[in-house]
Amino acid sequence: MRLSADQAYEKYADRVFAAAFAVCRDRADADDVTQDTFMRYMTHERDFQSEEHVRAWLLRVAVNRARDLARSFWRRNRAPWEEYMTELPFAEPADGRLFAAVMALPERYRTVIHLFYYEDMSISQLARLLGTREGTVKSRLSRGRKLLKNALMEEWNDDE
Repeated sequence: MRLSADQAYEKYADRVFAAAFAVCRDRADADDVTQDTFMRYMTHERDFQSEEHVRAWLLRVAVNRARDLARSFWRRNRAPWEEYMTELPFAEPADGRLFAAVMALPERYRTVIHLFYYEDMSISQLARLLGTREGTVKSRLSRGRKLLKNALMEEWNDDE
C-alpha cells in the first residue's frame, strides 16, 4: 500500500509539522523537518501495510529528524521558542498557556505528551516510534502530566 506524495502530504503534513515543532520548538526548523520528511517519503521505496503504517512512519521520521536538528551545534545557539509564541493564534487564552506549559517540559516528556494527546497515538505505537518500552512511555506520560499539573496549578494559584 502506498499513498502518492501529494496524498500523504495533504493528509499528514499538519501532524508531521506539529510533531516536529513539539521537538524542536521552532517554526522554521519544523518546516524544514516537514519538508525533509516528505522528501524521504518520496524516495522511500518500500510499501506500507496500511495508512496507519504510513502515518506512523512519517511521524517517526519527523521526530528523529527534529531530534537530530535540535542536537546540532548551530541550533543550540539560536533564539528561544518563546519569541514565536506571539505569532501563534489561539482560540482561548488558556490554550496559549497550556501550549507554553507543554513547550516548557523537558523534551522527553514534551514529545510523548504531544504525540499521545494531539496525535492520538497509543502507548504501544509511541514505544515503537520512540524505540523504548511501553513502561518507559507510561512513566514519561505520567511524569509529564505531573509536571504539567504542577506548572498549571502554580499559574492558577498566582492568578488568584
